[in-house]
Amino acid sequence: MSDLLHLEGVCVVRDGQSVLEDIDLRLGSREKLTIVGPNGAGKTTLLRTIVGLERRTGGTIRLFGEACGTEKQFRLHRPRIGFLFQDSDDQLFCPSVIEDVAFGPLNMGLSQAEAEAAARTALDRLEIGHLAERISHRLSGGEKRLVCLAGLMAMKPEVLLLDEPTNGIDAANETRLREALAAYEGAMILVSHDTTLVADLATRAMVLEAGRLLPATIHSHAHTHVHAHVHAVHAGEPGEDAGSGG
Repeated sequence: MSDLLHLEGVCVVRDGQSVLEDIDLRLGSREKLTIVGPNGAGKTTLLRTIVGLERRTGGTIRLFGEACGTEKQFRLHRPRIGFLFQDSDDQLFCPSVIEDVAFGPLNMGLSQAEAEAAARTALDRLEIGHLAERISHRLSGGEKRLVCLAGLMAMKPEVLLLDEPTNGIDAANETRLREALAAYEGAMILVSHDTTLVADLATRAMVLEAGRLLPATIHSHAHTHVHAHVHAVHAGEPGEDAGSGG
């Protein structure tokens, strides 16, 4: 199976400090990979580096089989990768919801009518079609989260990068988000502290510790109810190969 994303020996140094060190990662078609780790471990930096929003200082990034080093090369592949930012306000910039959701399809070359139709379809699938004419910055936190996801879904990406997707979302909108992600048939990298979401979606796990990415296993432990936990696999312990694409 060919890799959609492939990182080899990727490093990021910021202000003289190592943020990511010798990162190896592969993502195969339809694979759902979760990456967990403590706050400040570099998880958001890793997602940004994958799409070229953060400059790497070493290593190789291949997107859909092509090595990417320049902004032009990354820009060519970004429409195939939907990146849900941790802060929705960083992602919404058009006056109205329909304009925000149609922005990506327009930039992919669709006509105004085609882009708006794609946007309305994405909004309807998330059960938020009634928000189409609303002003984006006046929405609730949960509504903003779903509008951001609709903007990605309207572009029909092959990969989703999700940075804490359930942060700041109310129960009703979280249910819609979870159902949409569960139905998504593409590949996914999920960064989340939400163990229930990880248990529902992930097919493989890795842990980011002190800038290094380690293979991990997902275990369910019975308490009064079931929690899923991700455990790093250190050298000499049984577990998946860090570069496995599934």
